[in-house]
Amino acid sequence: MAETVSLAAQQRPDHGSSNARRLRRKGQVPGILYGHKEATVPIAVVTEDMEKALRHGVRVVDLQLAGKKEQALIQEVQWDHLGKELLHIDFKRVSADERVVVNVRLELRGHAPGIAAGGVLDQPLHMLSVECLALAVPESIRVNIGELQIGSVIHVKELTLPQGVKAMVDPDAVVLQVKAPEVEEAAPAAPVAEGAVEPELIGRKPAAEEEAEEEK
Repeated sequence: MAETVSLAAQQRPDHGSSNARRLRRKGQVPGILYGHKEATVPIAVVTEDMEKALRHGVRVVDLQLAGKKEQALIQEVQWDHLGKELLHIDFKRVSADERVVVNVRLELRGHAPGIAAGGVLDQPLHMLSVECLALAVPESIRVNIGELQIGSVIHVKELTLPQGVKAMVDPDAVVLQVKAPEVEEAAPAAPVAEGAVEPELIGRKPAAEEEAEEEK
């Protein structure tokens, strides 16, 4: 399960993209804190601390805000188009006994014999929507592919989920499968149209000249 860390946060009075850019230049990332029918608060946290928490798979944080601790779920993370710079964080207030719905990364484990035999891996699902306790959000859900042959399929209902975690999608939805490689059929030769003129070969003499030389 993902760990909980403490992050220092401060309320930011300013809104707008120019103020957000100013914060990012100062090494802070803008965000909001909402939920539990309380006021939505615009905040800022230190970018370096936030990136470290995300690298360690943290999903729940203790925000130290104005002398008060706010337990919150990292609900949404916005990156730039290159996926390098943090742009904005949404934090949702949660309590220890509260169940939440979150998307959890699917982590493939093992080497599928079917892929080694030339099969192609098709994975429609890379994230799984699950319901669980706010303080028990799994960092990832492991999917063992070590026995998959060509034609094998893994459905949502066949996943091994941590205790207390419930999938919120169709149990028959395909997580991944190993497909047989596609064989390209050779294109049929184009039929020669009746009466078609034989193309002239470069360097070949006209037939009349060949006949004249033979008579000599």
